Amino acid sequence: MLKKSFVIENKQGLHVRPAGVLVKAIKDFDSSIKINHNDKIIEAKSLLGIMGACIKCGDTIEFQVDGSDENEAMKAIEEVIESGLGE
Repeated sequence: MLKKSFVIENKQGLHVRPAGVLVKAIKDFDSSIKINHNDKIIEAKSLLGIMGACIKCGDTIEFQVDGSDENEAMKAIEEVIESGLGE
């Protein structure tokens, strides 16, 4: 299992557009991908789950990736977050 934390820098947090960009980037990986935000575990491949978490600018989230393609999945997560999630 891989774990890595990121600070969300999008001004409006993970609203529909950036959450959709994130889900699109990771949806085809076989690994289980979860987000830990304020001690709540969220399914990272679920747009509604991410939206319901109310992740705001400045929040720290931790990704937990576990599976056969976890290295590739974590790399995709890093790239999409560093790119600004489409904003």
